[in-house]
Amino acid sequence: MSLEAKVAEAQRRLDAHVREMIQWHFSPETGAPFWIDYARRLDFDPRKEIGGFDDLHALGPFQDEWLRGGPVRRWVPKAYENSPVYVFETGGSTGLPKNRISVRDFQIDYEMFSDSLSEEGFPRGADWLMLGPTGPRRLRLAVEHLAQTRGGVCFHVDMDPRWVNQLIRDGKRMEMEAYKRHVVDQGLKILRAHESVACLFTTPKLLEALCEKISLQQAGVKGIFCGGTEMNAQFNRFAREELIAGIEFVPTYGNTLMGLAMSKPFDPADEYAITYYPPLPRAYIELLDPSDTTRRVDYGETGRVALTTLTKEFFMPRFLERDEAERAEPIDLYPWDGVENLRLLTELHDTVVVGVY
Repeated sequence: MSLEAKVAEAQRRLDAHVREMIQWHFSPETGAPFWIDYARRLDFDPRKEIGGFDDLHALGPFQDEWLRGGPVRRWVPKAYENSPVYVFETGGSTGLPKNRISVRDFQIDYEMFSDSLSEEGFPRGADWLMLGPTGPRRLRLAVEHLAQTRGGVCFHVDMDPRWVNQLIRDGKRMEMEAYKRHVVDQGLKILRAHESVACLFTTPKLLEALCEKISLQQAGVKGIFCGGTEMNAQFNRFAREELIAGIEFVPTYGNTLMGLAMSKPFDPADEYAITYYPPLPRAYIELLDPSDTTRRVDYGETGRVALTTLTKEFFMPRFLERDEAERAEPIDLYPWDGVENLRLLTELHDTVVVGVY
């Protein structure tokens, strides 16, 4: 099948999934109280008028403040009202943390991601170390589920990135460095005590700090997946050529609201630029003109990330994220739009603290 045909099929699949999710979330029998109430205030019936992804603009952009504060159960679809429900928080670097409910989405997302990992870099049966944010974030449970899906167990450290951010805001650099050393030392103890650990999740800053203390290759680590704001082409080159040469390195872009995007397989021809592709049809990323968010930018043009999440547990149409990137063309492996050189919005550089990310 040609790439053009694959792109057309992916679009058909996305549009069909949108129709299914609209029926689900706006039906009184299955939908969440928030969306049932939202529909009452509209002058049209979404179940009749929305026929595909491009029609979602009729609902307007998803508002950041809707996820801040309670009652959080207004987001639980009626179909899941008797299921055990998790509640996860975002990082909280831009004010009151946002909440997102989940039943099995975080597990499904990481099961899908597992399918993209190689057996050489992330061997089945190997154990994992998760050296990253814990607490109320879904990342801790998600990485553990990924390890379990691949037949291993996951070791964790205690880490609160909000405390790091607060220390940075207060100008307490020495205390921040001390906390970072404390986190890294916990990871070192696990690596030295458990030779079975061959896979690692961490953030760019923590990976660099860890590699100042130990050779991860000599410690038996075979694969690392790494995500965070500092994951750019410069760090990608630095990691592959200096920090962890010989170890499989998989950059990732994910968050509590979307799930996990896959990166384009490494190709030296890309000059270490990283391109991410969302997990269609469960999530989709548009890049919109910051001065006119009704316009999708052209390929190669810079735009602001607008994220749409489309699962039975959570519906979030066209939410403007705090990130920007260049729009990337579909590829055979992922025949839909991607985002290249993802980074924090330029205008937020002086106001958002990224801490250990």
